[in-house]
Amino acid sequence: MRNVIQSVCVYSASSTQVDSIFFAAARELGHLLAREGIRLINGAGRHGLMRECADACLQSGGCVTGVIPHFMVEQGWQHTGLTELIETDTMHTRKQTMARLSDGVIALPGGCGTMEELLEIITWKQLGIYLNPIIILNTDGFYAPLLNMMRQTAEKHFMRPEHLSIWKVASTPAEAIELLYTTPAWNRNIRKFAAL
Repeated sequence: MRNVIQSVCVYSASSTQVDSIFFAAARELGHLLAREGIRLINGAGRHGLMRECADACLQSGGCVTGVIPHFMVEQGWQHTGLTELIETDTMHTRKQTMARLSDGVIALPGGCGTMEELLEIITWKQLGIYLNPIIILNTDGFYAPLLNMMRQTAEKHFMRPEHLSIWKVASTPAEAIELLYTTPAWNRNIRKFAAL
């Protein structure tokens, strides 16, 4: 049975200096989300992959909800053309809101902020707080070092081997969307295995 996916949270870079292959993947993902009728939830940034994915989704007739803390709006960092803009008081509330609104997560390549968001939502799933699919879009092998570290984390007993199933890895945007539909919901009872 396929998951019902109405909205997906996409973590991604705000940098404008990254290689075109990453922009192309973000653009393709945005188009695919719109075609599937899936609302895009993101951090409302007006630059980089965040904007590229949002603009592609909007251009294809999709809906985009951006979630951004007020201090970033004061700096003028928000995308002003989104379907919906939600302002929060803090970064933490921003991440909570994005997770609450989503039926799944896709992580595009990004810097410290993107990786921090990804690792936090993985931790929430490990603890049974977030149960929806988490998909890492490994464009051009970007996440290979992190994925190797996560495997090493299990091999050296910093987490259980079962926890390597918390996320799935896709090499293309189309594969990432398919994994949203086909990844089973996480069992909240597995939180009892969070501690070794």
